[in-house]
Amino acid sequence: MSNIPIVDFSAWNSSDTSARLRVAKELVKASKEVGFVYIVNHALPDALLDEAFDWSRRFFALSQEDKFKAPHPKGWAVHRGYSWPGLEKVSQAMSEENDEERIEKLREVTDYKESYDIGSDENKDQPNQWIPEDLLPEFRVFMTRFYWECFGAASDIMRALAVGIGLDDEEHLVKRHSGHNNQLRLLHYPPIPAGTLESEAMSRMPAHTDWSSMTMLFQDDCGGLEVEDPSQPGTFIPATPVKNAIIMNVGDLLQRWSNDYLRSTNHRVGLPRLSDRFTGASRMTRERYSIPYFLAPDPTTLIECLPACTNRDNPAKYEPITQGDYNRMRASMQY
Repeated sequence: MSNIPIVDFSAWNSSDTSARLRVAKELVKASKEVGFVYIVNHALPDALLDEAFDWSRRFFALSQEDKFKAPHPKGWAVHRGYSWPGLEKVSQAMSEENDEERIEKLREVTDYKESYDIGSDENKDQPNQWIPEDLLPEFRVFMTRFYWECFGAASDIMRALAVGIGLDDEEHLVKRHSGHNNQLRLLHYPPIPAGTLESEAMSRMPAHTDWSSMTMLFQDDCGGLEVEDPSQPGTFIPATPVKNAIIMNVGDLLQRWSNDYLRSTNHRVGLPRLSDRFTGASRMTRERYSIPYFLAPDPTTLIECLPACTNRDNPAKYEPITQGDYNRMRASMQY
């Protein structure tokens, strides 16, 4: 394994108050010390996750022409639909004046991945870009159901975090997330020569933090996800795949809400560390699939320090900001 903690979530939905509190405290401890945690025995059935990966593989197996029938809209404002390799550039940069030179510099190294982003059909500010039904029948039906199943699981985790932080209301954080501003992302990393990544001619996904409240990630068995070691900044440890576990990580907004009590940790996707992840003389990497689910509050929600996370000796470190404004600073640098 790695230095990333594992939390058994099975007791959270029990009637045992002390067991629920133990789960909450373990979750917050991991979120405070590492910012990442494996969650096992959660609410999402193995069969549902297996089906989600099956649909993802079927989507990315479509021809490029068919995938382009649901393209990511131009610009950064709408984050939906199919993004082809090179369209998106993940970074930690936030927008400011005279960004053109910074953007050009960031894009010197291409992120070699493709993705498909889905949200709530009721979010008119982020309209979904569905592929035609006849190309992949029942894809839309399943992904819509999966989106809301993930929101249910994420809401339970947010309740546990609220209890673990010490908030009086278990629903405090959930009330600020209607579910309509979340993002379900299907990710595919095509095979690429290992040398291309080692020479940094291309990347899979550079080090970054997530700009949501919280992320739930599901990954296949390929490997490649790495998390910055909080005890050794700049050093990354592998997030070894654990089948059907949720890898939960704290996002920037939850770090701001908690006044840095919870940690939004840098992470990246690079070369798998095991030799059996490569094939042939050119050491081609295996293709990799992952499915992150980003939980975000509604755009007008004000992110300001939680009452349990500040006192006279520990004043609020951040000015209040809406989700919409924070999202704008990050997204405008990415597309």
